[in-house]
Amino acid sequence: MYKKQMTMQRIACFLSLAASALVFLYALGIMTDLYDMLYTMVPDPGDPNSVKVAGAMIYYDMQGFNHTLLKAGIGLILASCLLFITNTHVRRKYYIGNYAAICINAVANIGVALWAHGQISAYKAQYLSTVDFEQLERRLSRAGTFTNSTFWFDVHVFVFAVAIIAVALLIVGACWKLSLMKSERRLIESGKAVSAS
Repeated sequence: MYKKQMTMQRIACFLSLAASALVFLYALGIMTDLYDMLYTMVPDPGDPNSVKVAGAMIYYDMQGFNHTLLKAGIGLILASCLLFITNTHVRRKYYIGNYAAICINAVANIGVALWAHGQISAYKAQYLSTVDFEQLERRLSRAGTFTNSTFWFDVHVFVFAVAIIAVALLIVGACWKLSLMKSERRLIESGKAVSAS
């Protein structure tokens, strides 16, 4: 039983690190299409009259969120590294540090997932309702950079689902580990009681 649990905790820790890296990569990529399409459509963010396509200001509106998401991705990677620093991936017995690392990781991943989902959903709605896609297509069709795809907005569901699955595996693994440790303790105590009599 311990072997299966040890395998699961290793998988959970590495999945957590991979999920954190995925969030970081997502933060790097989310602005790609928007940059290609909308950056030149708003030459001067300080002058609203210079907007060439209605709704193009979303590119600038999302900058603060994107910077914060990038920092959150780095924070998640550090939280995942904490699992390895405390040897959560290989420890036969968990101590307070292991449980603390799992809790920090769980709170960070769930918090970032909920916050980012709300923000991205709002920006997707803004993108679809304010950008004049006909005007944008006319301006960009020759350059070949036009797309009305919402891929980068939609893929966040997968990215944060992976992070939540990693958290679930970490928690299940910790509960399983706790159960095994209690069972082992009971066996040791019953063995002592038998040998004493």
